[in-house]
Amino acid sequence: MKIKTSIAMMAVMLSACLMGCEKKELITETPPDIGKTEVIDAQKANVESVGAAGIAGVNWADGRDNFVDGWVIPSGLTAGDNYTTVSAKANAILTGFQNNMPGVNTVRLPINPPSVAEAWWGAYTGAIDRALSKNMKVILACWESASSHNGTIDDTTQFWAMWQTVVNKYGSNANVYFEPMNEPYGYTLAQLTTIYAEWLSRYPNVSKGRILLGGTGYSENVTAVGADSRFSSCLLSLHNYAFWATRTQSAWEADWRSRFGSYASRTVVTEYGAAMTTGKNYTGSVGSDNEIAYIVGSTNVFRNDKVASVYWPGLRDNDSYSIQNRGGSGTNITLTTTNQSGLTRIRYGWGL
Repeated sequence: MKIKTSIAMMAVMLSACLMGCEKKELITETPPDIGKTEVIDAQKANVESVGAAGIAGVNWADGRDNFVDGWVIPSGLTAGDNYTTVSAKANAILTGFQNNMPGVNTVRLPINPPSVAEAWWGAYTGAIDRALSKNMKVILACWESASSHNGTIDDTTQFWAMWQTVVNKYGSNANVYFEPMNEPYGYTLAQLTTIYAEWLSRYPNVSKGRILLGGTGYSENVTAVGADSRFSSCLLSLHNYAFWATRTQSAWEADWRSRFGSYASRTVVTEYGAAMTTGKNYTGSVGSDNEIAYIVGSTNVFRNDKVASVYWPGLRDNDSYSIQNRGGSGTNITLTTTNQSGLTRIRYGWGL
């Protein structure tokens, strides 16, 4: 999710934007573009150099944003779809990711209590199951509702019931990862780690290596959670966006490293992104463009520090950040890449 409403965050962003920064850096390395005639087998692509759990992924998000009241429904799906229809649509979308983004092996999907407790779960699992059948990893992350959006769990009883249902179904599947809460900015560190400790105690049979604990704030810094010995085997979920600040390429690289500290090997950047439908060239000169400096600096860090990354979003209807655009109708869904240079940088961050 790239829209933040926190007053404090807006103040930080305003302050950062008022700081004059000279941006004349060039890309450290220029990765090769994917030629139109280049044929790459996505299942055999070399992603060994990426970070935690070998994750190289994209978010598949609800066109309304994942903060919704009621069911969260990723773009292309509809509330009236049954399991078979969801599975067929998911197959088309996931195949589109794999064909257009060689090396992608992970999809991050949103859940919330209504989506799991109510009838939609029976259909929605078709998307999860289809991804697993295509040998993809699936990250299931919990979002708050739109009306209660304050960085805390909406209803703890419903929250734990949701996770119990999810863990009962997918806890033993080695390709399913669990992110207890997306952007838990309403909690202090002590409060947040108490919740994380309870999650681990409730579901002790889930491998800690498949649990992603969001950093403090908007999942914006993982060093404090990473330092907690109770979570030493867990992965860490990190977010950072270009609109949060204006920086040079080298400053973006330093900023990322300050956010994960000595925990690069455990960090999964589950959200980062910038405008992909505006025609920007992410493989040319950085110049004075903050988004280009951010994308180049980000993917340099991911590759050089071996930090796993999941782009926001792979697909979200009507989002200028989306690296794929949806076409077709019904179950005959097609995807097209919105920015080839952006895709090149995303894959470069995956180690490709």
